[in-house]
This record gives sequence, structure tokens and C-alpha cells, in this order.
Amino acid sequence: MKLDYRLLGLAALGSLLPVVNLAFAQTWTQTSAPITNWTSVASSADGTKLVAVVGGVPGGSIHTSTNSGATWTPSSAPVTNWTAVASSADGSKLVAATGSGPIYVSSDSGANWTPTTASNAVAVASSADGIHLIAASQGQILMSPDLGGTWLPSGVPFGGWLSVASSAEGTTLAVAGAGPFADIPIYVSTNSGATWTNTDTYATRWSSIASSADGRRMAAASVRSLYGNSPGLISTSTNSGVTWNVTSAPGTAWSFVASSADGSHLVAVGGGVIFTSVDAGGNWSSNNAPVTNWSSVASSADGSKLIALINGGGIWISQSTPTPELHITPSGSDLVLSWIVPATAFVLQENADITTTDWTDVTNTPTLNLASLRNEMVIASTNGSRFYRLKH
Repeated sequence: MKLDYRLLGLAALGSLLPVVNLAFAQTWTQTSAPITNWTSVASSADGTKLVAVVGGVPGGSIHTSTNSGATWTPSSAPVTNWTAVASSADGSKLVAATGSGPIYVSSDSGANWTPTTASNAVAVASSADGIHLIAASQGQILMSPDLGGTWLPSGVPFGGWLSVASSAEGTTLAVAGAGPFADIPIYVSTNSGATWTNTDTYATRWSSIASSADGRRMAAASVRSLYGNSPGLISTSTNSGVTWNVTSAPGTAWSFVASSADGSHLVAVGGGVIFTSVDAGGNWSSNNAPVTNWSSVASSADGSKLIALINGGGIWISQSTPTPELHITPSGSDLVLSWIVPATAFVLQENADITTTDWTDVTNTPTLNLASLRNEMVIASTNGSRFYRLKH
């Protein structure tokens, strides 16, 4: 097996050994998904459960995958013009929007779908537990606290909203869009939609917005500037939208942006290209993906698995080897080890002496923290030294 040599030293309250961030390789492979008008895709936190929808005329179905995109199965959802889809962290709860009918929800990973009272939506987003939803519907922003059972107006002004985003807990929400004659800003709420703030953004036609799990880091992409024919841009925020900075991403007609759970890994599609960043938008890299009509993209929680759609084409996957980082925090008299849910299986191991090869598997089962999308494991504190690593 391949080893991840990121080590965590524990002595008293512990010490974190230095690590180096490695750029992920960016190789794309076409899956067995049919060639059609794919419009939106969503992923579970570990990237194993995927859902993709078909739009346009005459429309299409909703397809799901339970094996990281190796095979795809059409669901029982009706054939229609699907515009957007979102998933819970475990992939069990799904929400899908259609531009010409009701918003549908599923609580069994897409096996069955139920129409809700909201309709004609162009964008949807979900909390990590799949219960709290937000949608852009006919110029309004609607919210649901119960998996689509009821929908409530958000208080966001009426406008040309095209994209919505949610933090893992559903506490921080963001909406972005574009109008024909006036600047449509980005609105952000940090109290589950009770109040909203018009953020300080640029005069541009926002097409997509994404959020980290905690809602602090955001990324927004635009098709073009509001005035003239300047190309679109990608901006990021590190303070829940209070301030925004334009990144070095090349100018083009960006259509969609997705983020890892910690906001460090970003992926954007548009203008026929795919670009990725592994430093929260500081630098961007192209890859070997074909130049074509990319319509949407999704990311696993750790950013190592990416799923991109072609409108009029297929579904493509990029899988790189993740390098998860172990974090340590005190919890009473114990310690908590945590790491972002990886898109590849890792085993936590421990060793009392870092100079030996006596690593053993930790048999405790980690729990998923839905607020951070991190696996967490409580370790009893001892007076001796112990070292931990993740092994793949």
C-alpha cells in the first residue's frame, strides 16, 4: 500500500510536525455516462455517490452513480428540463430543480423522487445533512428547513439570481446572479437566512458561487463584466463575503465554480476550459481536459476527486491521490484527531516510537462532523508519546 508520510506527534498536548502541500495531478477520464445535455452534477463528501441531471429540450432524466462514476443508472425521476442538483454529505438526500416544473427531493440516494411546492428553479444548494435547502426560483430566493416539505421566502430582493451556496450547517448562505441592465451583487447571510447583507463585489455578471464547509471561504465566478465585453473573472472571499478579491484565474466566460470543504481547492469550468487551484485561488492551472462545452463541475470534500459535465457530451472524472492532513485539538482531558473526508480510503495508524516500523491500525471508528466535513476520532491523552499517520 502507498503511505502518506504526514505524521502527527502526540506528547502531552501534542505537536504537529510540519507538512508540505502537494499539487494534485490533473488527468481527466471520460466515464460510461451517456452523451447528452448534462447541466448539473453533485457529489457526496467522499466522491463515491454522484448525481447528474440532463436539461434542455426535450429534457432528460436524473442519473446516479454509487461507484465514483464508474457506472451510471437513470433514476425514476420524470424526463424534463433539469437545471440544478445538490447532495447531502453522505449522498442519501438529494434535491433537483427543473426550469419548467416543481423542485424534487429524494431521501434514498435518488431511488425515488417527490415533487415539492416550489417550482421553476435554476439553482439549488443543500446543507451537509440534506435537510436545509436553498433555491433560486423565478427571481426569488426560497429556503426550506425540512427537505423541501415547506418553502419560505428569504427576504433577498427580487433579481436575476443564478446560483446559491450553503455552508455545511446551513448557517452561512450566499446567492449570486446577473441582471440585464443593473449590477446584481452577491448577498450573504450568516444566520441561516434571517438577515442578508449586500456584499462589496464587482460590476460583473455572476454565474456561480461556492462555499467552504464553515462558510468563511467563498469563490464566485462570472460570465463577463457588467459593462462592455470584458471577460469573466473569479473572485474569492476569506470572511464570508465581507470583502472580495479578484484571483489570477484567466479571463473567460466562467459558468461554474466548486470548492473543497476547507476552501483550499477550487475548480472552475467555462469558456471551453477547466482550471484548478490548490491554494484557495492564489494560482490556477489548466490540464489535459478537452476544450469543449463544459457546463458544470463538482468536487469531493478534499478536492481530490472532480466531476465535470459537457452539455452535449459526457461526464468526466479527475482523481488524484489525496494527501490528508491530521489536525489535533484538546477536548477536556482527551484529544481529537481530525481530517477532511478523503476521496480515497485511509486508515489511521499509531506508533509509540517514530523511529520504528511498529505502526498499528487504530480500531476506533471515526465520526463525521457535518459542520466541517471532517472525520473525527477521540484519543485518550497519556503521559507518553504517540505518533499518528494516515495510511492508504
